[in-house]
Amino acid sequence: MASLRGLSRPARSLPLSQLSRQTYTAGSIRCASSQADLSDLEDSTLTAPQLGPDEKKEFRPWKRAADRKVRLPSGRYQFHPPKYNRGPLHPVQSPPASDPIARDFVPGPFNMPRLKQTYQSTIASDLMTLAYTHVPPGTPQKESPARLRGWDGSSPYHKNRALRGPRGSAVLPLIERDVTFNNIPEITEVTISTYVPAAIKDPDHLLVARSVVLSLTGTTPDITKTKSNVAQWGIKIGDRAGVKSTVYGNAAYEFLDRCVHLVFPRIKDWRGIRATTGDRAGNLAFGLSPDEVKLFPEVEANYWMYPAKMLPGCKVFIKTSATSDRQARLLLQSFGVPFYGDV
Repeated sequence: MASLRGLSRPARSLPLSQLSRQTYTAGSIRCASSQADLSDLEDSTLTAPQLGPDEKKEFRPWKRAADRKVRLPSGRYQFHPPKYNRGPLHPVQSPPASDPIARDFVPGPFNMPRLKQTYQSTIASDLMTLAYTHVPPGTPQKESPARLRGWDGSSPYHKNRALRGPRGSAVLPLIERDVTFNNIPEITEVTISTYVPAAIKDPDHLLVARSVVLSLTGTTPDITKTKSNVAQWGIKIGDRAGVKSTVYGNAAYEFLDRCVHLVFPRIKDWRGIRATTGDRAGNLAFGLSPDEVKLFPEVEANYWMYPAKMLPGCKVFIKTSATSDRQARLLLQSFGVPFYGDV
């Protein structure tokens, strides 16, 4: 009875045959821990005797697990993260992205790009210094102009109506925020796209363009389709005439590193990127001709694989976390990207 009281409640409900085995195991462990001589417990498992061929046939852990009547509670040991996040007040929350059981878990990083390491050690602090604007204490704040237009009240329907957007544009531009320690601009993604209308008549052009973009990014590019008809070029809506690929994180920094240190210095009589580029939201773009694309080491090493007349040019879109084109240009200039022209 003393041995039965020492067992857990689920073990008391087992049959006598299984109970005897578990009692013997628990008793042997209890006796071993109470002995003064613990030399047997200090032996390594590598020196334990190996199982014979007959014992290996009888050793079936899957059958032992199937015959086990007492199982582990599923709520604690078989947790599945929720598929949808239902708000911060919901009792079931998703684990953080750093947890291996999270749905958005990404292992790594396994390497640190040189350009990103330079950004974290030098450029980030320099950007805060370059973008700092000193305001003496007591300076009155300037009133920012209204971004939305009101109604003149000439009609009774103007009452309680929503304000209108700016004149000439239905989209509100982003407000440029000051660079502080918690919103330093950085590169988020880089998209490489190419347009080859000759692929409509000769699909080999599309194959070459896809191979080039694949070698530049290391990811399988997506095929893009035309969205309008051009009768002069024989283009119809839905024709496959281009490819694009997007890289994120370390891959984006590595691609920009190759552009700055391996491609741009080898372009003859290249003035740089036009300073007027940008979408007023911190995203810049520039283009590369076929002669400039072949300067990438991935293409140059296997240049014999690509037909010379089928090598396409490409457009590079750099998306940053900046809130204005001015901050994005300042970020790329610190990386070594040259700009020319008046802003």
